[in-house]
Amino acid sequence: MTSEIGLLLAVGCAMATNLAFLWKHRGAVCAPEVNIRRPIASAAGLFRSKWWTIGFLVAIGAWALHVGALAFAPISLVQAVISGGLVFLAVLAERCFGFSLGARQWWGVAFVAAGLAFLGLTAQTTGSHSSYSIAGMIGFEGGMVALGTLLIFSHNVQLGLVGDRHGVELAAAAGILFGVSDVAIKALTGSVPGDIATIIGPWTLVALLASVGAFYASAHSLQLGDGVSVIATTSVAANVSAILGGILVFGDPIGGDALAIVARTVAFGLVICATAMMPAPLRAARRSA
Repeated sequence: MTSEIGLLLAVGCAMATNLAFLWKHRGAVCAPEVNIRRPIASAAGLFRSKWWTIGFLVAIGAWALHVGALAFAPISLVQAVISGGLVFLAVLAERCFGFSLGARQWWGVAFVAAGLAFLGLTAQTTGSHSSYSIAGMIGFEGGMVALGTLLIFSHNVQLGLVGDRHGVELAAAAGILFGVSDVAIKALTGSVPGDIATIIGPWTLVALLASVGAFYASAHSLQLGDGVSVIATTSVAANVSAILGGILVFGDPIGGDALAIVARTVAFGLVICATAMMPAPLRAARRSA
């Protein structure tokens, strides 16, 4: 029963997260360009936009739902459900925000729905899977942080990434850092309920620092790159990172036998590929904040 509660919370998180992205994009394109050398001024500029502020507040609610989902269900399954938030976004964007989706986007919706249906029907509800190896956790988180940092500074290492291209690189970095934070929070859900004092520890620091880095990288990516591409890239990178963390760090089960492993692997891949195939339809006109 606990896994089912986690999946329901993940569905709510998926809807809130994508609404938040929609509003934050509208605000970011109207705000002064983010400058990492001036973090306070950059953040203040973002929050002077009412749409960014609205999106950020909604994102806080989504984060609370996400933490609840991670406390009840395996992280890889939670992230697979959250990646299906594009289904909600596609419908809301067309019906409520005046956007138009092409055939490719609707095929993406169909594949996400099919993948999520299979994952839900074959979910192994054996607990939240919060135990982990310290060495595995350090290795995974360290590797992901290094990759995210490389992407953030990619335009300074002679890769020739400027404009839209660097926006996509920043979006990937933001997604990876969101995934790092999610994995750290998942670790905390296994210890904090039994001992509140454990919230003061290294994984809380990792989650906070990764979230701050993701905040600036995501905001700047929305300003530099095409909104559709950067939001889709952030979503895919975050979900892939967290799903890998669930499998490699927390030992989330892929299946009980060879056939189940193959089938669920295909289902996970279907959801993630569909997420990339159906980028969020956020090419909104830049409106005054």
